[in-house]
Amino acid sequence: MISDVTSPPTAAPQVDTLRALFEQQRQHQPVLRRASATERGQRLRRLSDWIMVNRTAIQEAHYADFRKPAAETDLTEIWPTQGEIKHTLAHLKQWMRPRKVKTPLSLLGTTSWVQYEPRGVCLIISPWNYPFYLAVDPLISALAAGNCCIIKPSELTPHVAALLRRMVEEVFEPSEVAVVEGDKDVATALLQLPFDHIFFTGSPQVGKVVMRAAAEHLSSVTLELGGKSPVVVDETANLRDAAEKLIWGKCVNAGQTCVAPDYVLVQEKVQPALLAEMRTVIHQYYNPADAGVQESTSYARIVNGHHFARLAGLLEDAQAAGATIALGGSIDPDQCFIEPTVLTHVAPESRLMQEEIFGPLLPLVPYTTLQSAVEYINARPKPLAQYIFSRSRENQQYLLENVTAGGAAINETILHLAHAELPFGGAGNSGIGKAHGHFGFLAFSNEKGVLKQRLGRTGIKLMYPPYTPKVRGLINMLLKYL
Repeated sequence: MISDVTSPPTAAPQVDTLRALFEQQRQHQPVLRRASATERGQRLRRLSDWIMVNRTAIQEAHYADFRKPAAETDLTEIWPTQGEIKHTLAHLKQWMRPRKVKTPLSLLGTTSWVQYEPRGVCLIISPWNYPFYLAVDPLISALAAGNCCIIKPSELTPHVAALLRRMVEEVFEPSEVAVVEGDKDVATALLQLPFDHIFFTGSPQVGKVVMRAAAEHLSSVTLELGGKSPVVVDETANLRDAAEKLIWGKCVNAGQTCVAPDYVLVQEKVQPALLAEMRTVIHQYYNPADAGVQESTSYARIVNGHHFARLAGLLEDAQAAGATIALGGSIDPDQCFIEPTVLTHVAPESRLMQEEIFGPLLPLVPYTTLQSAVEYINARPKPLAQYIFSRSRENQQYLLENVTAGGAAINETILHLAHAELPFGGAGNSGIGKAHGHFGFLAFSNEKGVLKQRLGRTGIKLMYPPYTPKVRGLINMLLKYL
């Protein structure tokens, strides 16, 4: 089935073609708006069925784009997508139901509720690092909320982009969902259209461009961005357990994960022991036969030469500034291969500590007190994720209370992203808005507040003009007591 997903992207559509597609969806949107939970659920079930029938094609497309292992595609692309569909189907009727709210004494006689309605026609701009999951996951929320969607996948993973196009064409009508392939010029053309909501996943730099374009139409946005997600390993941590979870979280998808651990603040007296455990774990995961990590079938590659060169530059710059390669360090430009690499003595001003790494390079930074670790984190932009390895509840609580991040995990990495009941999103530089489960449904919904008043005599009518002394007295009572 790989032949179905290797066709080259279609020529970049003209602005008029995109506008016509947008208008087609705008005209059709009232149909989806009126769709019942059962009808919306049927669309999601068709999507789920297609994914399972085409599981092998999804695996092959990811391998073709950056040699992602099939098992890793199952675990990080297909499983969370299917889990999101199942969770949404289980709760959709409840989410769509109007939510009653209490009536304050000052509005006695009225009844009120929150009614959920779709935003309208939405644009999803998805990234290359998890090209299937990060396109389909917001689509699930958008369809659950009753929206039409245009998806713009990344051109850096063309095999997955073509597969997404085929999937959408086979499951949906273009008036409901469409995929538009192309480069940044296509994205720019799409951003000129007056979408009701834009869901963007990518870098903070591009997120600013998207937000500026959205402002021209006052379109609402969800921005899932990135940043340097810190890890704190204190002296009470189970170091073997921490090493296993850190290496997996850093090396899955070859480190090309928005919530991957970006740097590790480790209590200085346990750093040597943590390094020893990490050495053992890397060997166990990616070199059990002593053939070298490069021969591992469980390790992906950097997506392209540009990003390989960027990471190689970060590594070279760090070494020039005095960093030591404690583990790994091997690279191969012909295969876009970078070995899992742990560095020590990394200068704070080096690019490795200033830029989001987005690859399998992991700096270790020793700290003396927990307060100094918090100060180090808070001197930088708010991260997308915060990771804590500690057996001390007091230390866990201190770190949670004193560091702002989009999400957090204690004695784990990345896994909070897969929890459908948790909101996922950033804070400040790492993003705006939340996604997944009910939070994703809300992101693609307008929460309309509705008040219903009785006919005839009401309390508020007693305070209508003219503002006689009696009316002013009633207003004074309202201010004082209600």
